[in-house]
Amino acid sequence: MRIKFDDMLKEFKRVLVKKGMREEDAQVSAKLFAENSLDGVYSHGVNRFSRVIDYIEKGYIDINAKAKKIGGDGCFERWDGNLGIGNINAKICMDKAIELAKEYGVGVVAIRNTNHWLRGGAYGWQAADAGCVGICWTNTMPNMPAWGAKDSKIGNNPFVISIPRSNGEHVVFDGAMSQFSYGKINEYKIKGIQLPFPGGYDSTGNISTDPAEIEKTSRVLPIGFWKGSGLSIALDLVATILSGGNSTTDIGRMTEDEFGCSQVMIAIDPGKFNTPEITDIMINNVIDDIKASQPANEGVKISYPGERVISTRRENLEKGIPVIDSIWEEIKSM
Repeated sequence: MRIKFDDMLKEFKRVLVKKGMREEDAQVSAKLFAENSLDGVYSHGVNRFSRVIDYIEKGYIDINAKAKKIGGDGCFERWDGNLGIGNINAKICMDKAIELAKEYGVGVVAIRNTNHWLRGGAYGWQAADAGCVGICWTNTMPNMPAWGAKDSKIGNNPFVISIPRSNGEHVVFDGAMSQFSYGKINEYKIKGIQLPFPGGYDSTGNISTDPAEIEKTSRVLPIGFWKGSGLSIALDLVATILSGGNSTTDIGRMTEDEFGCSQVMIAIDPGKFNTPEITDIMINNVIDDIKASQPANEGVKISYPGERVISTRRENLEKGIPVIDSIWEEIKSM
């Protein structure tokens, strides 16, 4: 089944308003949900929507709360999310980081007490669309073992970095510190297919590509093994001390669910030194060289981060966004 972008947006907005969200806020949040799916990140769009509604019903998300500034000095500000819906809070804070970057050259906003931002890449695209380099990350509930451990004590703490191009075809890296995010693992499980690469451990302690087994053990593999584990810890600590909020450890002690996260949004304005044309030349020289690489396997296309998003967006705008029938019917029945 394929759903038109506008129809998906309207359906998300309808449900959010039904749950009590202000219409203006529902439009912003629903658009972010729909854009995630439009860009092919279904695990953090249409497939994640029902869980967010569940968190609203449980009271983890205050749908009418918004992020507010609680401190600041020059280009650095600290905000409190007041347990508002995560994608609106993140957008507000990246908007503020961009505003600071236009004034100071760099803007940093750390936010505490917020919720799952859904697809972190959305805020990288947001910064790049404003002509800024974007860097942002979030901590999470404990959902990944530290390297060498069995029990989950660290988060898969997604990290995003974006580089703007004047044609809108930005370079955007968006990756969790686990080989696969839990949303992506769940997407493969729903489809009943194996992961393309090992993503964690099964119940016998062996590295596995079985998404159901990995979900069962909650032993996902960190990217780069010990390196991803170390980077996860470092990102968590920086987000915690800059925001004054919860660490992954703190989140894990509150509940089995995930809320009250800490995040960092950074925007850097290259326009303080370069014209857009000069920046484009620098980026295109690198991209052209990488894409001229000899493929390891015949027929493989070498891509830069974010390139597949652009082609998927175009296809889904033309043909509609693919959805799993049962998930769409669940949303329609809300």
